[in-house]
Amino acid sequence: MARTTTVAGLSGTDRLVYGCDYNPEQWDPSVWHEDVRLMKEAGVNLVAVNIFGWAELEPEEGIFRFEHLDAVMDLLAENGIGVNLGTGTSSTPAWLTTAHPELLPRTADGTARWPGGRQAFCPSSPVYRDHALALVEQVSARYGSHPALRLWHVSNEIGCHNSLCYCDVSAEAFRGWLRDRYGTLDALNAAWGTAFWSQRYSAWDQVLPPRLTLSATNPTQTLDFNRFSSDELLAHYSAEEAALRRNSDAPVTTNFMVAAHIRNQDYWSWAPEMDVIANDHYLDHRLDTPHAELAFAADTTRGLAQGRPWLLMEHSTGAVNWQPRNIAKGPGEMLRNSLTHLARGADGLCFFQWRASLQGSEKFHSAMLPHAGTDSQIWRDVVELGSALGRLREIAGTTVHADVALVFSWEAWWAHDQESHPSGDVRYIEQVHAAYKALWDAGLTVDVVAPGADLSAYKLAVVPNLYLVRAEHAAVISDFVTNGGSVFVTFFSGIVDENERVVPGGYPGAFRDLLGIRSEEFFPLDPAHPLPLDNGSLASLWSEALRLTSAEAVLHYAGGHHAGTPAVTRNRVGAGEAWYSATVLDGGVLTDLLLRAAVTAGVQVPEAQSGLETVTRRGNGHEYVFLINHSAEDRKYRVSGLELLTSEASADVVTVPAGAVRVVRTTPGIPDTDGPDQGRKDAGNVSH
Repeated sequence: MARTTTVAGLSGTDRLVYGCDYNPEQWDPSVWHEDVRLMKEAGVNLVAVNIFGWAELEPEEGIFRFEHLDAVMDLLAENGIGVNLGTGTSSTPAWLTTAHPELLPRTADGTARWPGGRQAFCPSSPVYRDHALALVEQVSARYGSHPALRLWHVSNEIGCHNSLCYCDVSAEAFRGWLRDRYGTLDALNAAWGTAFWSQRYSAWDQVLPPRLTLSATNPTQTLDFNRFSSDELLAHYSAEEAALRRNSDAPVTTNFMVAAHIRNQDYWSWAPEMDVIANDHYLDHRLDTPHAELAFAADTTRGLAQGRPWLLMEHSTGAVNWQPRNIAKGPGEMLRNSLTHLARGADGLCFFQWRASLQGSEKFHSAMLPHAGTDSQIWRDVVELGSALGRLREIAGTTVHADVALVFSWEAWWAHDQESHPSGDVRYIEQVHAAYKALWDAGLTVDVVAPGADLSAYKLAVVPNLYLVRAEHAAVISDFVTNGGSVFVTFFSGIVDENERVVPGGYPGAFRDLLGIRSEEFFPLDPAHPLPLDNGSLASLWSEALRLTSAEAVLHYAGGHHAGTPAVTRNRVGAGEAWYSATVLDGGVLTDLLLRAAVTAGVQVPEAQSGLETVTRRGNGHEYVFLINHSAEDRKYRVSGLELLTSEASADVVTVPAGAVRVVRTTPGIPDTDGPDQGRKDAGNVSH
């Protein structure tokens, strides 16, 4: 892997990357020169090309036509614009699915999903893979040393629509994966607990994916199918990557989808295979505070990059086209969203897409060049952002420092949200977002890390709803506390091991001794009937009757049939302390408790103001303080230095107008402790 690749280097001049998806096949060649002229006006220096180009490049099986892509690649090279070149394999052409309908994916009820959209293929299909790799060989051989090439882009948003396929080909591949994992049927039967409901297997061909049943499915079977499906998609990525490397030295990646509604790839296992960590993110207006989820996604992507700068490969200038209500961005919102990603470690900002499509299902998705053309606010915002990135170019290569870690797990998400659990109202990602939002409200910068990641560089670790945890990963958290760290664990954590087997002896299982508590039973709450707490706030969705073994109570239930029992506890262990919340707390209460835990742990707590997001990047002997004002009022922040967007010096306080962003380079003297080779804190890449 070419892990020395820098994101800024993709621009060709070590500038911050500014780019987009470019789909010239949707336009007459007469438009291409105008596109390139406007790209240069906006400051674009990297474009993703050939993302959905399979049918254009191979209109018939084995017949390849490269004339148009040749012309586009040459035109971009002549104008100094780099290319993030797609392999073109993300959507099958009609001739392939017509000739080989057996490669179409099937859902859990056995129904085929037909062509006409995108990703109409089974990830395990050898027919799909053979044809895809033949295309990759052709593309990489032709463009592997092209002067415009900066980065290879394998497929696109891998697994966005077809991550789980239940067809017979997938079933056979799943059995092969299980043989590699367990070795014997006896081991599989033990791991899956098949003594329950007479599910024992006596031959491998009896084992199937978790297809739709009349009752609840085996939870470990379902969990392993999620693991297999993530690994199967990664295996295809690796096959394309190998084909690319035979013909090219350019770095290789694909675009992750770290977002609230995407959960089917375990990116902790994918990240080590990428030369550059790249993510797609779109503001989700189905959430209460979309910009806080944006910050969480950016911090998670930085965790996947092990603290190094990363690339935002897609976001939007305005509305998307796939939410129930696709809301355009308000004044200043595009700049705020973009610079939030930059603040949290991105060294490149790219959009989907360059020119708004006139046809197809994404014709109402916003673009850098909208249907209204250059006489539009979006275009003016695009040019403004390009200019801003020019003024911020010195930030490239700097990194983000955090004293707080938040433990996040895709496989815990898979296990947590299965059926037959105590409450269908409690969803993993919602509780993760709640914990993150409380930290965000407190103004605390957070590194998102994998279970088992080294926590020694942190002062506080937050562990929300980590339902599934391996014993060795729980031990990392216990050792962290014993050695002086603080941890804040929320309910329904530590309940099962990696095989979905309940940790016996009472809840919260793997964390019971660390937290100094014991619970025998859960008491989910009706969302309409919360319980009062003794501080006057309300507890919702969840409760449990805790017994203290070594912990002390911080808050108690003040109503219900276990009134007077602890709702929040704290346990002193070794040189550190372990907090536990046995319910869903009001956001303000959770923020206050996390602040209390942070201060006790020695975290330097910044000045927090409602609606003002503050993040700091370090490097080049400076600190760069990003001040992002999401409120409708001006905010003042105490910091001295040069504001880079306005070129105004500040001796004490910077005013951030309503809805605006300010970036302050502090006076020299900050130690340059972070750099591209640090890879600090081993935030991810924990083996499963």
